[in-house]
Amino acid sequence: MKKKKKAKGLAKSAVLSLMLSACASSTPPLTAMERKIDLDRFMGDWYVIANIPTVFEKGAHNAIEIYTWNAKEERIDIDFRFQKDSFTGPTKKIPQKGWVYNKETNTEWRVQPLWPFKLAYLVLDVASDYSDTIIGVPSRKYVWIMARKPQLPEKRYQELVKKVQEMGYDISRLQLVPQQTEGQRKSTN
Repeated sequence: MKKKKKAKGLAKSAVLSLMLSACASSTPPLTAMERKIDLDRFMGDWYVIANIPTVFEKGAHNAIEIYTWNAKEERIDIDFRFQKDSFTGPTKKIPQKGWVYNKETNTEWRVQPLWPFKLAYLVLDVASDYSDTIIGVPSRKYVWIMARKPQLPEKRYQELVKKVQEMGYDISRLQLVPQQTEGQRKSTN
């Protein structure tokens, strides 16, 4: 019981730290892209190709976010999972809930990793065919480059990194997330 309380306390402290650090920036806050996205097309599997990780994501391998529209609750159910520290590490799951905050563009959400906290989640870029996306936060402390497949061609990856840099992110903090191909995943499970 003490371990659960301690873990909950640590998680709440981490989320509070994320929120406070998001407020302490001298540059203007980042805003979501203005082009409207089709929420139905945006739902589904997104492999995390690279990120500036949160404390929860350090050491993540095979990281994937699965977005599912929950019509009954009018929200996005987010299933975030990864292997901890290696391809054979234990699977960690962090279920979250998301709400569309800007309904004109569908590119600004509020995501709840832990009750009662809701954090800004910005769709900064999405390919016209919805094959890759860049997600960020107003403070530029965290960013995620994600794709529909576990790997991106190097040229496309470099184009996305350049966009992230142009948005004001410190790309020296960007880390590749190790991803196996679908075939490799099946053979290790």
